[in-house]
Amino acid sequence: MKSHHHQLLFMFLVFFAQKIELLTAETFTGTYGINYGRIADNIPSPDEVATLLRAAKIKNVRIYDADHSVLKAFSGTGLQLVVGLPNGFVKEMSANASHAMAWVKENVQAFLPKTSVCGIAVGNEILGGGDYELWEALLGAVKNIYNAVDKLGLADVVQISTAHSQAVFDNSYPPSSCIFRENVAQFMKPLLEFFSQIGSPFCLNAYPFLAYMSDPENIDINYALFQKTKGIYDMKTDLHYDNMLDAQIDATYAALEDAGFKKMEVIVTETGWASLGDTNEAAATVNNARTFNYNLRKRLAKKKGTPLRPKMVVKAYIFAIFNENLKSGPTSERNFGLFKPDGSISYDIGFHGLSSAESSLLSLKVRDSLYQHTRSFKRQHIGIRTVYFLDKNN
Repeated sequence: MKSHHHQLLFMFLVFFAQKIELLTAETFTGTYGINYGRIADNIPSPDEVATLLRAAKIKNVRIYDADHSVLKAFSGTGLQLVVGLPNGFVKEMSANASHAMAWVKENVQAFLPKTSVCGIAVGNEILGGGDYELWEALLGAVKNIYNAVDKLGLADVVQISTAHSQAVFDNSYPPSSCIFRENVAQFMKPLLEFFSQIGSPFCLNAYPFLAYMSDPENIDINYALFQKTKGIYDMKTDLHYDNMLDAQIDATYAALEDAGFKKMEVIVTETGWASLGDTNEAAATVNNARTFNYNLRKRLAKKKGTPLRPKMVVKAYIFAIFNENLKSGPTSERNFGLFKPDGSISYDIGFHGLSSAESSLLSLKVRDSLYQHTRSFKRQHIGIRTVYFLDKNN
């Protein structure tokens, strides 16, 4: 009877621990994350990618769909994953709540808690884009996906968001003058209202690379690369900016404040620098990509805010893990990866390639195995000595 009670207590504690683990899941650990794009036919398997990310100690990961091979590969790894509802599903999810429920059950709930799915990004860069029907469908899709998550008891675990490009803004220079574009604002404000109710951040895709490329004659490349520069001065706020990413984030905070959402947090969901480009993309070089990503990593490691929001620690997902050889558009689009298709580093910013990652994890496994084997041997050896001692005394 006593052992039965112990068994019941143990089962309860395991169940309770799982519940606590779910309730205390964080959406973003630390300040550094990465985007795992897979528009390529030559990149490592999801299992190898999980190994690579763990060795690099990159815990926060975003994907642009809810691919089950990735979700399975990330099971038990501790990696925090934001999955994406692709733009092609947004109208359907907006129109049909039962489809939203089915999608969440199949692509999120089925993998929890072993795979740490901590967020769903509903669409990507919809507002400001060319499909106006998607603009109208976005809020409905966000609400239906959230309601499904809430009904399944996962609202404390899985955060709902959507990422925006710079195309939603007007007057982003100087930062304090930034507002939402007039035709975007009527869709943006109800979305922000809902996000403020459920505690979601504003997700920003911000590329100093693209901003510099659009106006190289008037923008100092050192300002875009976190290098020493005179920077810019914002007269309205009396603030100085020594790098463009901080200015882009604070321009977003200014637009949010203008729209009535001063307290909403901004998270950078994409930023990066291409290492190769076309002839008209002269800034896309290995040296510039290394400089940007190395300095960005240093900046994020300081865990500090921006000039306008010094207490709001900047968090960013880097774009991207790999170069993606099947992406369309200019050459730069296919060359944002920190790693090459074979898993080796594109350039050195302090990470190690896949072969190094595999060998380091393998050495840890071997060490653990040896440790366990030694402990087992010692226990057996002590047991033999004890029996021998008892036999002698008898």
